[in-house]
Amino acid sequence: MAAPCLIALDQGTTSTRVIAFSPEGAVLAVAQEDLPQAYPQPGWVEHDPEMIWASVLSTLRRVLAQVAAKGLRPVALGITNQRETVVLWDRHTGRPLHNAIVWQDRRTARTCQDLEAAGHEPMIAARTGLRLDPYFSATKLGWLYDQLPGAREAAAAGRIAAGTIDSFLIWRLTGGRTHATDTSNASRTLLFDIHRLCWDTELCALFGVPLACLPEVREAVADYGHTDPGLLDVSLPIRGVAGDQQAALIGQACLSPGAVKSTYGTGAFLVMNTGAEARTSQHRLLTTVGYTVGGRTTYALEGSILSAGATVQWLRDGLGLITRSAEVEALARQADPDSGVWLVPAFAGLGAPWWQPDARAAILGLTRGAGKAEIARAALDATAYQTAEVLAAMAADGQPAGVLRVDGGMTANDWLMQRLADITGVEVARPAQTETTSWGAAVLAGVGAGVFGGLVEAGAAWAADAQFTPALAADARARGLSRWRAAVAAVAGLGSLA
Repeated sequence: MAAPCLIALDQGTTSTRVIAFSPEGAVLAVAQEDLPQAYPQPGWVEHDPEMIWASVLSTLRRVLAQVAAKGLRPVALGITNQRETVVLWDRHTGRPLHNAIVWQDRRTARTCQDLEAAGHEPMIAARTGLRLDPYFSATKLGWLYDQLPGAREAAAAGRIAAGTIDSFLIWRLTGGRTHATDTSNASRTLLFDIHRLCWDTELCALFGVPLACLPEVREAVADYGHTDPGLLDVSLPIRGVAGDQQAALIGQACLSPGAVKSTYGTGAFLVMNTGAEARTSQHRLLTTVGYTVGGRTTYALEGSILSAGATVQWLRDGLGLITRSAEVEALARQADPDSGVWLVPAFAGLGAPWWQPDARAAILGLTRGAGKAEIARAALDATAYQTAEVLAAMAADGQPAGVLRVDGGMTANDWLMQRLADITGVEVARPAQTETTSWGAAVLAGVGAGVFGGLVEAGAAWAADAQFTPALAADARARGLSRWRAAVAAVAGLGSLA
């Protein structure tokens, strides 16, 4: 019989990627397509759902063709996705009613401020583990229902489906037979009670989101149906679903309380496993569902950094300091380490632990001696300092990190990884399998298809490729953090200038 393989679909913010893995975690085939973003107004970020769908079909077909050419047998599909991004579509035609509103979008900042002023945030935080911020899905969905003529009437008549990207893709892949999501994606919407593990009717009413439009919530390992026979050369069972950061938590084998990973993509997301306890943060972190498997839910603390790789993209596309993102490491190495230049990348506001949606990005400390190398170094340092702030908040919440497992495109930068260890004071471990988000989705599908006996069995294969040990003196680390915090304080009020 042909050797089995697992197919992982990773629909991200800037690209769609499909990877075929062996059960041992080897990459057997891969296809990727970049995804453009639209910026209709300052602070607004959108995707065309049809372009997302086209990229999904194209990459799936290319990988399945590679798999067939190698004589391999795909046994299951796992899906992971950019979280919080939302779509409304017509149940009868499958047609999206508007562009997807992306997690980075800030158009509902005023709505969040009004709800906070009305005193709703304590109840929302207690039920969802989240903060009132435009980052999350609920106010985006409410905005869509308010702006689209007849949307609420159509929803009442059962014509509209709503959901995050995973549920939209599951709907399309199954030919409209399955409208579902998993607990990790649901937990990012501000509409889901993470303790009762169900949609909350009071929250739906508060945000103006019709409950009947939302998907059924299932476990991360579950039967999500089969891909429609007419779409692909094979009909694949969809057996695993998780939001991208939770998939990376699984792919990094952070399966015991206290284990923490950080993914460096468009943003950076630190997620710490807290086991069966939904730990409430006292330091402005998020409490979220890690994953639900076999009737047991594992929770996590999360610190969401809104701009990491996006900062390097801005150096490339906005300032033209580099022509390829990979060039930033060499440029940063040339910088004067004592230049005093700081870059606070609040392009979409500040996430954890500040949660200031109106903050704006700034470069501070410029002199005539500063140049593009100093700005590049400051951009990379900003990622490390933001990580340090989140780890400090986790430690203050009672769970210091022993080792930080890292993944994502930025981790190929050895200079940044050493700076990360120096600035955080924590050992940094980069895995041999760097496709951790996709691998996490493949693991879930493999558990669902019986390829693995469970997550622990699949996680036993995790191995480090490189480890970076802190080499910066404690007093120098403290001085740097103090200056970083002063830079953040300086930009906090810049939103009033917009």
